[in-house]
Amino acid sequence: MSGEKVLATEAMSRAGSRAGELQLVKGNVALAEGALQAGCRFYFGYPITPQNDIPEYLSAKLPEVGGTFIQAESEIASINMVMGAAASGGRAMTSSSGPGISLMQEGLSYIAGAELPCVVVNVMRCGPGLGGISPTQGDYFQAVKGGGHGDYHSIVLAPASAQEMFDLTVLGFELADKYRNPAVILADAMLGQMKEPAVLRPREPVRVAAKEWILTGPKGRPQRVLKTLYLEDGEQEAHNLELKRKYDLMRREEQRAETYAVDDADVVIVAFGIASRIARTAVGMAREHGRKVGLIRPITLFPFPERVIRDTTERTQDVLVVEMSTGQMVEDVRLSAAAGARCHFYGRPGGGVPSPEDILKQIEAI
Repeated sequence: MSGEKVLATEAMSRAGSRAGELQLVKGNVALAEGALQAGCRFYFGYPITPQNDIPEYLSAKLPEVGGTFIQAESEIASINMVMGAAASGGRAMTSSSGPGISLMQEGLSYIAGAELPCVVVNVMRCGPGLGGISPTQGDYFQAVKGGGHGDYHSIVLAPASAQEMFDLTVLGFELADKYRNPAVILADAMLGQMKEPAVLRPREPVRVAAKEWILTGPKGRPQRVLKTLYLEDGEQEAHNLELKRKYDLMRREEQRAETYAVDDADVVIVAFGIASRIARTAVGMAREHGRKVGLIRPITLFPFPERVIRDTTERTQDVLVVEMSTGQMVEDVRLSAAAGARCHFYGRPGGGVPSPEDILKQIEAI
């Protein structure tokens, strides 16, 4: 990428491989450290369980690297602070859960319309309404289908481990810069709160794109304008079509998924996040019983990994979608599956967590 620079961090300058640096770390902390090492120097947020470890960690660490931490008066204020920091060229982030993410939706639409890069973290809690702090995946629609007003998409990344809480946060900042677009990290209370081994060091040097569009004052250069208001005839339509070309490019270039034991599978499970880890255990149990079962784990929820689902379902006719909701991602799986594929669903909403045995029963029923 023209003009990009490599971000040097203390962690990246250390010798040795990732494999030798495992730490026992909470998912939320791994995510916060990933943001720091990705070059995030602006964090604005408001407390809400179950993501409070993120602002707590960054409130201590950001000042140490010359960054800015502000506990805003509300989630509405925090997303607008992110917008301002992003417009001036900083890598900026906010995090929240459920109701707080809902309050940010207008700001997210403005950020997408102005083509500003940032990262928004949603450690999901169950709802609707105030709900509770149990794990859920009920915010899929909100993240993937926009959430706010107008034609726009956020890049949506779905970690399934503490390691990916770190890695996908780094990736989120890079993709946000690459496409000048908000990136959402969609996790859940279980991933945020559990501890497991992770390597808090980027796989590759972190790259920061040149930003020749940022607002730094026009003295000595032509004026730059970042806006979301288009009033001339056809102007808004042209802007929306340009945004669509960007989203189509994301669909071509950025689909990510992990597959497991799908080559000979008669039944393929599709699950993301923590549900995918439970489903993988169920796949192992099914294989022990002589049943050929595989797993597709979407890593990008937008762009959705439709190619791997279509290609797999051309060989495997039965698909079981497992979600911790009443059924949201299942709609995208049905749209992506090959003609004639049979799509089954098993969901546990409102804080319900499926067991491997529950999923195995669904496989046996199929």
